[in-house]
Amino acid sequence: MLIPKSRGALSAELFAILPSMQPDDTLPATLPAATGDADEQIALWGLYELHYRGFDDVDAALEWHPDLLRLRRSLEIAFEGRLRARYTAEDIAADAGPGMAASVFALVDGHRGPSLASYVQRQADREQVLDLLRMRSIYHLKETDPTAWAVPRLPRASQAALVELMYDEYGCGRTIQVHSGLFARAMAACGLDDRYGAYIDEVPTEVLEQNNAMTLFGLHARLRGAAVGHLAAFEATSSLPSRRLAQGLQRVGLPTEAVDYYLEHVEADAVHEQLATRGICAALVEEDPSSADAVFFGVFTCLDLESRLASEVLAGWGALPGGE
Repeated sequence: MLIPKSRGALSAELFAILPSMQPDDTLPATLPAATGDADEQIALWGLYELHYRGFDDVDAALEWHPDLLRLRRSLEIAFEGRLRARYTAEDIAADAGPGMAASVFALVDGHRGPSLASYVQRQADREQVLDLLRMRSIYHLKETDPTAWAVPRLPRASQAALVELMYDEYGCGRTIQVHSGLFARAMAACGLDDRYGAYIDEVPTEVLEQNNAMTLFGLHARLRGAAVGHLAAFEATSSLPSRRLAQGLQRVGLPTEAVDYYLEHVEADAVHEQLATRGICAALVEEDPSSADAVFFGVFTCLDLESRLASEVLAGWGALPGGE
C-alpha cells in the first residue's frame, strides 16, 4: 500500500516528507496545523498505519521515530478530547442496570441512531451496497488487529476470554477462515479491489475516526478498558445487523461469498457479544473497578461513531435516517 492522499495542509506536508525521510532525519520545527477533522484524521491514520503493515514508499524503521511519535501524540490528544466531550458518564451511570454486563447491554439497548443495516436490508441499491463494502473494507481487512494490542494489558481472566474470541476471528488456526480473508474474498467476488487499504482515499472522515479510535484505545495501556468496551459494543451490535446486511446483499444480487461473510457473523457474534461483555469487560472491572468508566467510554464511542457514519452515509445517499 502506498501512502494515502492528503486531505489538508498538515497531511499534505507530512505525506510529502515521509517517503524520503530516513531514521536519522528530523521533522521540520513547525508543521502546519490540521485544517479540519479530515486532515487530522488521515494524518493520524497514516501515523498509526506505521504500526500495522506500513507503506511501500515509507521506511519501516520510522515506526518508532520520536518526531513522528510526538506528532502522533498531539493528534491523539485532540482526537481523544473530542471523543470524551461527546461522552457523558453521569447520564450513562443513571441508565445502567445492576452489574457490569447488564450495564453494557443497557447502554447498547438504549442507544438510538440511524441504521445502515436496515436501509441496506430494504432499500439500498446495488451501487450503494458496494459503496458500503468499500467503506467497511478499511476495518474488515484488518479485522480485530486493533484490539490485539490490548491482550498484554489485561488481567488473566479477561486476557483468556479475549484470546478465545480472537481465535475465532483469526480462523481457529485455519488460514482460509480468517475473517479478514473472508472479507477479501467477498470483495473480490463483487468485483471490488480486495487489497488492504485500497479504498482509503475514498472513505469519509467518519470511517477514519472509527478506525483511529480502535487503534487509539488499543495502543495505550491506560485505555485498555475503552478497547474492550468498544469491542463489546461492536459485537453486541453485530449479529442482527449482519442478518439484515446478508438479506440486503441477497436482495441486490451480490455473490454468495459476500452474503456468507455476513451470515458467518450472525451466529458467531451472538456468542462473541456474551464473551466480550461478560468474559472480558465484567472480568476486567471485577479485578479493577476503576476501569468501569473507561469501559463505558469505549462502549459509548463505538455506538456514537457508528451513528455518525450512518447519518453521513444515509444523507449522502439521499435517504432519510431510519431507526433500527
